[in-house]
Amino acid sequence: MLLATFKLCAGSSYRHMRNMKGLRHQAVLAIGQELNRRALGDSNPGTWINQVRRRSSLLGSRLEETLYNDQELAYIQQGEAAMQKALGILSNQEGWKEENQQANGDKVLSKVVPDVGKVFRLEVVVDQPMERLYEELVERMEAMGEWNPNVKEIKILQKIGKDTVITHELAAEAAGNLVGPRDFVSVRCAKRRGSTCVLAGMATHFGEMPEQKGIIRAEHGPTCMVLHPLAGSPSKTKLTWLLSIDLKVPQVLCTG
Repeated sequence: MLLATFKLCAGSSYRHMRNMKGLRHQAVLAIGQELNRRALGDSNPGTWINQVRRRSSLLGSRLEETLYNDQELAYIQQGEAAMQKALGILSNQEGWKEENQQANGDKVLSKVVPDVGKVFRLEVVVDQPMERLYEELVERMEAMGEWNPNVKEIKILQKIGKDTVITHELAAEAAGNLVGPRDFVSVRCAKRRGSTCVLAGMATHFGEMPEQKGIIRAEHGPTCMVLHPLAGSPSKTKLTWLLSIDLKVPQVLCTG
């Protein structure tokens, strides 16, 4: 539910959804109820984000290009680029505006990033060990629709190496079907560096999954989740989530 309410909060920031009476308020209430069950950690994300960025940046020089064809290599590099871009946004502490904050310190922030648009940053502590979260988000990705009401279905279209996958996600229809059905095709990259896990992704093109009639192809990216055990409480996980989403809503001209 945490992931779903955050997506709802982010989606409600877009102009077409801000005009929908009550939707943004419902999103904030939902995320508040969910975050109230969490406890805030005091770890500073700046240090470990920079460590992951430095280590992850070595990937390009280590790729064994003979293992992949040109298209596969392009997907791997695209996933790596999404991770670097997302971590770069997270590591820049300037310009964040508070969207929602709970009494326990859990919060949602936002800012506008050049060439990306409005992005959201969620900072919470989840009362689950990191291994459990990693299993749900990566190893059991195709079962996400079982617990995330915003996802109707997600399928892995192609797996490339041990870290990169191409996915197709069919979003559940919004209440009243006001925004219409959406789907996403994304490249996703998962990296583990010591006790830190980073999951990143962005929209991509996959020839075997063209746009479908009646469904608008929306776009993620760059997005990123950074997980690491809470200091002193290894059974809990500090989660920092960067979300960027373009719902591809057509402009409607109103005349009076």
